[in-house]
Amino acid sequence: MSERKEADLVDHIDFDDNRLVAELSGQHDAHLAILEDALDVRITPRGNRFAVSGEEGARARAIAALTQLYEKLQRSEAIGPGEARAAAKLSDVTPIKAIAAAAPSIKTPKRLISARSANQADYLEKLASHNLTFGVGPAGTGKTYLAVAHAVGLLLSGAVERIILSRPALEAGERIGFLPGDMKEKVDPFLRPLYDALHDMMHADYVERRIAAGEIEIAPIAFMRGRTLARAAVILDEAQNATPEQMKMFLTRLGEGAHMAVTGDPSQTDLPNGQTSGLADALAVLSGVEGIAEARFTAADVVRHPLVAKIITAYGDRDSHKRRP
Repeated sequence: MSERKEADLVDHIDFDDNRLVAELSGQHDAHLAILEDALDVRITPRGNRFAVSGEEGARARAIAALTQLYEKLQRSEAIGPGEARAAAKLSDVTPIKAIAAAAPSIKTPKRLISARSANQADYLEKLASHNLTFGVGPAGTGKTYLAVAHAVGLLLSGAVERIILSRPALEAGERIGFLPGDMKEKVDPFLRPLYDALHDMMHADYVERRIAAGEIEIAPIAFMRGRTLARAAVILDEAQNATPEQMKMFLTRLGEGAHMAVTGDPSQTDLPNGQTSGLADALAVLSGVEGIAEARFTAADVVRHPLVAKIITAYGDRDSHKRRP
């Protein structure tokens, strides 16, 4: 692979593998269109050569993004619109090589998972190096998904004996006592995002066998009381909906050989008005405690549809105006 610069308005980059070049461009050049829109450049494919026009800095970022995507294909990783958007973000924030070194990919049976933003890379590094990590920020930033991926990697490598995934059984003002069905039928809808993350990384029958064997447990936070969670990868999701008492109870379950991740968005609590969020309380109480890490995300880290980031920003702007005197 070689790169040649022409004049001040156009750069060229060449790739060696014809088969990978087609995948790099995407169907109907969809991946190139994403990079063009995100980086304000024009990318024209001509066989194995791509002509990139635009401002100098934008051209450099586009070439860095194309290079990153091509290297993923060389490693037999699949790329799609999400990877193209992520490559555009990474090329605009931090040198790609530095991000890759800071956050190695996590291999699961169904896919290889890697950071899509600088903050995701920081989060993965903290998950790997600390026994307790808080992942804090808006929806769609990968907080829970990456924590589950880290837990799956630990289980498959034998570093832990089980995965325990938990959530407060409280969403959008509803409480499980008012819902129909037995206890499992009541709580499963609240825990469905955790099942979805597992099934995205491991085959369904494998997940079900692990659940039946007790090696994967998914349960509301109330079920954790009185237990010691040793040699386990433990995740508390939607932690903003835990009370301070529940949060203290959960954090003190941490046992020998365990890794714990706590994820949530303090600005999106479903607790009754005036009640303190256990996540916000824990972040304040435990700030600066050695051995505990905190990773922060913003709307710029959103990896869902691009409109999600704009929606989060719009609501954030509205709320900030409301708080002004």
